[in-house]
Parts: sequence; C-alpha cells; structure tokens
Amino acid sequence: MGGEDDERWRERRRHAVRAHAEAAAREREAEQAEAAELVARFAAEALRRGLRAGRLTATGHDGRGRYRTRITGWYVDRAHSRAVDTDGRFYLLTVPPGLRARLLGADPPPSPPPLVVGRGGRDGESVPLATLLSRRLDAGDDWR
Repeated sequence: MGGEDDERWRERRRHAVRAHAEAAAREREAEQAEAAELVARFAAEALRRGLRAGRLTATGHDGRGRYRTRITGWYVDRAHSRAVDTDGRFYLLTVPPGLRARLLGADPPPSPPPLVVGRGGRDGESVPLATLLSRRLDAGDDWR
C-alpha cells in the first residue's frame, strides 16, 4: 500500500514541477515579447526623430578592452553595455576577449530584452526598460 501511495505522490509532484516550469516559461516568453515590442518602437521612434545612430563597440567579458562591431544603433545605458540597433534588436555588448576580436571586430548576437534592466543584479539598481528607452529618446543626440 505504501508503495502505491509513494508512486502517486511522486507522479503528482513531477506533474506539479512540470506545470510550474511551463507556466514560468510562458511568463518569460510574454515578458520578452512585450520587451521586444518596446525595443522595436524605440528604434522606429529614434529613426523618426532623426537620432544619430552610430557604430557600436562592445566590451570584453573581463571588463577590459573595447571591440568594434558591425552593429549600428544607439547605446541605451550610460555604461554602453546595452544597445538597440536600427532594426529594433536589443544587444548586450559584451564579448569574449581575444586577439581575433581585437583585429577583426566582434559581433555579439541580439539578446532577448528584459522588461526590467538590472533585475537581480548585485548592485540592486534596476530600471524598467520602458523608462530606460524613454530617457534615451528624450536625451536626443546630446546623450552621453
């Protein structure tokens, strides 16, 4: 009798864990879709306003060195670690350091944008993506 009860309990537990993981994945996908829409609207508005887009650089994962990229767009944070390209894609501008990247440049792939930038970071500073993008638009070409 105990064996059957244990097996039923384990099966219910597996089902609950699976359901929880699926719900978390759906929530994450919905947040990423909402954030991607914010980023696409930012790029369209930046182009409409005539904000000067520039060639972006990335930093090595070790925090040292700047690497040229082929990405044209706008930095959206003061640290120049996050950016949006003219096609409305979001980038985290960190790359593996190396001689090849130093000589030929680096090409970080687009990243799914977060709805809250810096959430869970050690410094405790986080800002909604919408706020970050709005500040960048409002600053125009004078933003540094």
